[in-house]
Amino acid sequence: MDLDNVELVGQSTPDPLRFAFPRKAMAHAGGKVQPVPPPMVQQSLEQAFSVAPESSGSRCLYVHIPFCRVRCTYCNFFQYASSKDLIAAYFAALTTELKRKAAQPWTQAAPFQAVYIGGGTPTDLNAEQLKALGTMIRELFPLTPDCELTLEGRINKFSNEKFESALEGGFNRFSFGVQSFDTKVRRAAKRLDDGDVVKKRIQELVAYNSAPIVIDLLFGLPHQTLEVWEQDLEGYLESGAHGVDLYQLIDMQGLPMHKMVEQGKLPHPADTPTKASMFERGVQFMAQHHQRRLSCNHWARDNRERSIYNSLAKTTAEVLPVGAGAGGNVSGFQMMHTRNMDDYIKAIQAGEYPVPMMMRADSMSPINSHVKSAFDRGVLSRSGLDMACQSIGFNAGSSLFDALMPLFKAWEKNGLVAVNNDYLTLTLAGEFWNVTLSQNTIKTIATLNA
Repeated sequence: MDLDNVELVGQSTPDPLRFAFPRKAMAHAGGKVQPVPPPMVQQSLEQAFSVAPESSGSRCLYVHIPFCRVRCTYCNFFQYASSKDLIAAYFAALTTELKRKAAQPWTQAAPFQAVYIGGGTPTDLNAEQLKALGTMIRELFPLTPDCELTLEGRINKFSNEKFESALEGGFNRFSFGVQSFDTKVRRAAKRLDDGDVVKKRIQELVAYNSAPIVIDLLFGLPHQTLEVWEQDLEGYLESGAHGVDLYQLIDMQGLPMHKMVEQGKLPHPADTPTKASMFERGVQFMAQHHQRRLSCNHWARDNRERSIYNSLAKTTAEVLPVGAGAGGNVSGFQMMHTRNMDDYIKAIQAGEYPVPMMMRADSMSPINSHVKSAFDRGVLSRSGLDMACQSIGFNAGSSLFDALMPLFKAWEKNGLVAVNNDYLTLTLAGEFWNVTLSQNTIKTIATLNA
């Protein structure tokens, strides 16, 4: 490993939180994957789903609803504008896919620990569709008794009727993308509703006392100063929400926000050092108010919030994808469903899997998944890494933890981690750069493997 490479080990600086690396890495699968030849995709999936595995680890179900009434300026996931007719046609195809996949031997072989309905904006479904979706999942799929069923969405037009129908359908966790309680920041990001309206509505949903209500806050948006960010954090407490994710704005070229900045219609979003300061304040704020930390970016107010799906999806759990644009992994295959609505509906109507391209997972995938999960939690243990190695028979000559020790020591010297014989623990700076550190660990393991 090249310990002189700044992109690998970071740079020696008095302020590693803000300046450890030249840029932040993007999360990706990591490892080498083998494409499945397109003519073999359908046959491979038919075979995979027709076999009940002798043993199964954790499992999740992900259902994608690719509709939004408005595209947020920072969003890279927008697919289709919401319309009743298009949603109705999609929901019919989605129902067919759910029933087909639920009936497969692979699916029925073991229970699912978590279900996540993501998007897009799943709350753009009507009340009847929300209840039907939850009911179908409950009736068709084997679920653990404590299975977490999350409905993602936005507060705008999420009426009491929709909320109560979703509860009747069996949803027991709700995640809302608030991003900011500041109306000026929200308007610049094309978020609907004023901030006080959003806060009041969250308080109303919490008052039902029927399911955990979780919100996302995004830091680094245009007009979002450190003072505004402080008010956003206070807004979380005032809302009464049971949990919160603090995400940073990821700069992506070609999105509406960048075009508006270039045209002078929006100020520049926060730079990396400023976002690091926002992250630092977020961590301090949550500790100050005794919020329970579940990962580097997620906190819970009380024990009702468990965040099971988000935790499992970053491990070796299998994720069964359903819907246009859904992604997952089943029996060693990684796949992404087509995002094209017409292609998706045609495939479902033809009794085919809507998968244009599929990969066979790298043999190192269990180790890579363990690394990502550990860095997301902020702690990598020797024993956990050893178990991941043993699961695939990987031998680094001794302990992989020891083989990585030169890298860990270089990070420790640069203020990113604290390391002893059994644990690597991220510092505040390491937590901010955790994706970069996990990706660099995966790259180094690949080098050792080679």
